[in-house]
Amino acid sequence: MNRQPGAISASMMCADLAHLREDLDVLAQEKVEYLHIDVMDGEFVPNLGLGVDYIRRLRDMTDIPLDIHLMVERPEDKLDWFGIRPADRVCIHYESTRHVQRTLDRAKRYGCKVMLAINPATPVCSVEEVLDTVDGISVLTVNPGFAGQKIVASCIKKTEKLSRFLEEAGADELDIEVDGNVSCAYAAQLRRLGANIFVAGSSSIFTPDGRVRREQAAALRAAISG
Repeated sequence: MNRQPGAISASMMCADLAHLREDLDVLAQEKVEYLHIDVMDGEFVPNLGLGVDYIRRLRDMTDIPLDIHLMVERPEDKLDWFGIRPADRVCIHYESTRHVQRTLDRAKRYGCKVMLAINPATPVCSVEEVLDTVDGISVLTVNPGFAGQKIVASCIKKTEKLSRFLEEAGADELDIEVDGNVSCAYAAQLRRLGANIFVAGSSSIFTPDGRVRREQAAALRAAISG
C-alpha cells in the first residue's frame, strides 16, 4: 500500500465559536493536518452548515489547510465561493451532481487536492471511472448532515473493500478518508483496513460543549500511527 501516513481532519462543525481562537491554537500545537469544513445547503442534506463568512474568518485565524466537504446540490456552481487554496482539499459528493467528472475537473483547476465522497449506501464501484481524476475517496460512515450519529456498521467493511478495489485498480496511492463517528477505537480499526485521513469530531477530539481535548487528539494520533 502506497498511501500517505495517517492524518487528522478536525471537524469544525463541532467547535464552540466562543473559544475558537484558543482551540485553533491547540489544533496547531497538536499538528492537526486539516480543518474539516462541512458546508451544508439544506437541500442535499437536511441541515444548514458552515458558510462563506465563517470560512473567510477561519482563514484569518489559522494557517491550517481546509478540508472543504461540500454537502450541497450542484457544487460545480459554488466552487468560486470558498477561496480555495492549493493546500486545501475539496470533497465533492458523487450523489450531488449529474456531471461528477466535470465537477471534479473544475475543482482541480484551483490546484488543490480533490476528493470524491460516497454516502453509506453508494457502492464502491461508483468511483471506478474517476480514479485518474481524484486524489482520494471519502467514505461517509454516517449518513451526512448531523454530528454525533452512530457509525453505519457496514461502512467498516466498505472501507476495507474500497482499499482492495483501489489496490486492484493500481490506484493504492489514493487517500481514503473516513468521516462520521470516528472514535479512537474505530480509527485504529479503519487505519488497519486502509484509511489514512480521519475526520475527528465529538466522538474523538471535541468535548460535547465544543472544546478541543488535547489528550484525545494525542490518543487519536497514536491510534492512526500504525
